[in-house]
Amino acid sequence: MIPRRKTSSRFLLFTLTLLLLINLSAFVASTELEDDDGEIDELLAIDEEEEEDHVEQQKEAEVLTKAQRIVLELNTDSSSRAISENEFVLILGYAPWDTRSAELMPQFAEAANKLKELGSPIVMAKLDAERYPKAASALQIRGFPTLLLFVNGTSQPYTGGFTGEDIVIWARKKTGDPVIRVNSVAEAEKFLETHHIYVIGLFDKFEGSDYEEFVKAAISDNGIQFGEVGDHGVAKVLYPDIKSTSKFVGLVKSEPERYTIFEDAFEMDKILEFLAYNKFPLVTRLTDLNSVSVYSSPIKLQVMVFGGADDFKRLIEPLQQVARKFKSKIMFIYVDIEDENLAKPFLTLFGLEDSDHALVTAFDNKISTKFLLEAEPTSGNIEDFCLGLLSASFPAYYKSQPVPDNKNASVLVVVGKTFDELVLNSPKNILIEIYTPWCINCETTSKQVEKLAKHFKGSDSLVVARIDASANEHPKLQVADYPTLLLYPEDNKANPIKLSTKSSGKDLAAAINKHLKSNSSKDEL
Repeated sequence: MIPRRKTSSRFLLFTLTLLLLINLSAFVASTELEDDDGEIDELLAIDEEEEEDHVEQQKEAEVLTKAQRIVLELNTDSSSRAISENEFVLILGYAPWDTRSAELMPQFAEAANKLKELGSPIVMAKLDAERYPKAASALQIRGFPTLLLFVNGTSQPYTGGFTGEDIVIWARKKTGDPVIRVNSVAEAEKFLETHHIYVIGLFDKFEGSDYEEFVKAAISDNGIQFGEVGDHGVAKVLYPDIKSTSKFVGLVKSEPERYTIFEDAFEMDKILEFLAYNKFPLVTRLTDLNSVSVYSSPIKLQVMVFGGADDFKRLIEPLQQVARKFKSKIMFIYVDIEDENLAKPFLTLFGLEDSDHALVTAFDNKISTKFLLEAEPTSGNIEDFCLGLLSASFPAYYKSQPVPDNKNASVLVVVGKTFDELVLNSPKNILIEIYTPWCINCETTSKQVEKLAKHFKGSDSLVVARIDASANEHPKLQVADYPTLLLYPEDNKANPIKLSTKSSGKDLAAAINKHLKSNSSKDEL
C-alpha cells in the first residue's frame, strides 16, 4: 500500500505543476495579446493621422490645381489678343528659375480662384518671360516677377502686396468699387469670413465731404479692404467696440491688438497716415512677400528680433507687451534667423552673420544708424532698450574685430574699437589704408603701403596703419570707395587729407612729406 501512496502523491504533484504551467502560459499569452492590441491601436491611430494629412494635402493640391487652371498661360500670339479682348487683365511675368516667381505663383493662383468666386471681371494671366522674350519685351516686363494690370489695353504697375489676399484686394479696388457696402448682419458675417484686416466706416448717409474723403482714401490705399455701413447694429458686428452711432472709422486686424479707432479729421491724407502707422501687427514676421511694405513703413525706428522657431514662441508675448507701449513709434519685426536670404544681410551689418541664438537689434532708418541689445532679451531689457532708442540715449552700434597685437608691426592694424586711440587721439600723423577683402584694387595699394611703412620706418612723426572696413566701423570714418588712403595730420584730425591710390610710391612719399611737419623724412623710396 505504501508504494501506491507514493505514486498517488507524485501524480498529484505532477498534475498541480501542469495546471500552473498552463495558467501561466495563458496569462503570458493574454498579456502579449493586450500589448499587441495596444501597439496595433497606436499604429492604426498613426495611420489615421497620416491618412488625414494626406487627404488634407490632396485637397490643397486640388484647390491649387483648380486655381492654376483659371490662370491663362500666355505666349507671343495670345498675350496681345488677351489684352485687346478684355477690359481688365492682370499679367504675371515670371521666369521658371526665379525663386520669388515660384513663391508668388501659388499666391497668384489663389487670388485668381477667389476673384472668380467673387464674380470679378478681371482676367488673370501669366507669361513665361524667358520662353517668350518678345512678348515680355512688348509688355515691358524686365524683372521677375512683374505684375501689370491692363485696363482697356493700357498698362499700370502693380502697387499692392504679394499674398493672395493682397492681390484680391488690389485687383477689386482697381477694377470695381473701392468700398464694399455692407447692408445686413448676414452680409457683415460673410465680410468677416473673407477679410482678416479691414477698415470700416459708419455714415448716416453715404454722401458729404467726410464720406467723400473716406472713399478717396479707399481708392488711394492699395492693401486694405474698406467697408461702409449705415446701420449701427451692422457696424457693431464688424467693430464690436464701436461707441459712435453716427460717424466713425476704425481699423480691424486679426491679432491681439484687434481694434484701432481713427480719431483725427476726416481727410484722405490723415486716414492714409493713420493706416500706414497702424496696419501692421504688434510684431510683424518678415517674409519675402511682405518685405517691401515693411521696409517702406513710415515708422523708421524699427526693432528687429532674430531667432529660431523656439525663440519666437518664447519671445512673442513679451514682444507684444512691449510693442503695445510703443505703438506707432517703434515697429517690431521678427526675422527667422535660419532664413539666410532675410536674416543674413542684416546680421552681416553687425558682424554677427554666424550667430545662432536670439538677437535684438534696431535700425533708425532716418539717420541710417543701427543698435544692438547685448543684454538678455527679457521684456524689461527690451523695454529699456526701446526707451533708450526714443530718447536717443542708447549708443549706436559699430562693429569691430577683436583688438589685435600690434607688437613689432610695421603697419598697425586698426579696428573699430581702437580707431579713437590709434588715429583720432594719437599725437602723431597717421597714414591709414582703408580696404576690404573683396576689393579688386586693394592688393596693389596694400603693397604700396608696405613700402611706405619701410620708407618712413624710424620716423617720430608718422605712423602707417590699415583698417578692414568690411569688419570695422567708426562714426567718423565714412568712406564709400575702396581702397582709400587718408593722412590724418597731427594738428587737424578732423580734416584728413585724401591721397591718390593711383599715384606711384615716389609720388605718395612726396605728398606725405609735404604735409609732415618734420623734415627728417626721406624724399625718395
